[in-house]
Amino acid sequence: MAEILAGLPLPALMIGADERVVAANAAAETLLGPKLVGRHHAFVLRQPEVLAAITSASRTRRPAEARHVIPGPSHEVIHRVTASAVGRGVLCSFEDLSDREQMDAMRRDFVANVSHELRTPLTSVIGFIETLRGAAREDPVARDRFLAIMQTEAERMVRLVRDLLQLSKVEAQERQRPTERHDIARLVLSAIHTLRPYAEANSVRLVLTGLDQPVEIFSDPDQITQVATNLVENAIKYGGQGKEVVVSLSREDSPRGPKVRLSVRDQGEGIDSFHLPRLAERFYRVDGHRSREKGGTGLGLAIVKHIAHRHRGRLLIDSVVGQGSTFSILLPV
Repeated sequence: MAEILAGLPLPALMIGADERVVAANAAAETLLGPKLVGRHHAFVLRQPEVLAAITSASRTRRPAEARHVIPGPSHEVIHRVTASAVGRGVLCSFEDLSDREQMDAMRRDFVANVSHELRTPLTSVIGFIETLRGAAREDPVARDRFLAIMQTEAERMVRLVRDLLQLSKVEAQERQRPTERHDIARLVLSAIHTLRPYAEANSVRLVLTGLDQPVEIFSDPDQITQVATNLVENAIKYGGQGKEVVVSLSREDSPRGPKVRLSVRDQGEGIDSFHLPRLAERFYRVDGHRSREKGGTGLGLAIVKHIAHRHRGRLLIDSVVGQGSTFSILLPV
């Protein structure tokens, strides 16, 4: 029995007629702990739903299923346990459903977030249209004010749809590596040139370092421009008026070969450390009200993260409350 279980890819264990574990494979010991053989199954599994499935399979001689949940630091590890009568004992196999459950939860959250983000501006626009058709029909001052708000809300919806389409496109291409080399210093400078009027309007001074020499890597020029635009625009938007935003491009060595680091550092309020692991999640905001006021969709960093992954790189975030934040992407040369 031990040899048979060792050949199974799933965690599996055999419970004998005396309700003790008589055999377990290495995957089961990794999941449930070492030295399982000889222990009573109730001390190994502990969860009432799983124990009930084992009892049912033993009595009825029919397969029974249950969920086995192990709490984790970031998410639960969820297995579907199938208990099947074998001889005088019960065979328990564990199928990992964690990724599937996470994807289902992400899909539900995504639909809920998109619905919420669209419902708020649509409700505002519909309300102002009703007002303009009624009480404010002959009031030019109110009409102009309402039309300006309606334009702002419509532009917000356009930005959201644009970012959703961009995110969908980036995710579809994530496993397709870029095949042409481009000078990313030139691409970053192009993005900064486009954002200079926005920086001047917010009294933000852009400081550039390391962008005067060409740096060619395998890259998608449109996506690298998108990364630079998103990071610099965020730094201008949340860095505070009258402050500096430092954009730097540098080379560095790593065990896996030379890398290039694009960093954008602001002098804003900084971000509490407990927010940092979730900043690149879709629609995650540190301050939702402030982000919406400034036109944020909550998708910018998610787009940057997926672009970095497509280029075999990664997004790094470092922030200290009261001292500002640094957002970097590290890409292989």
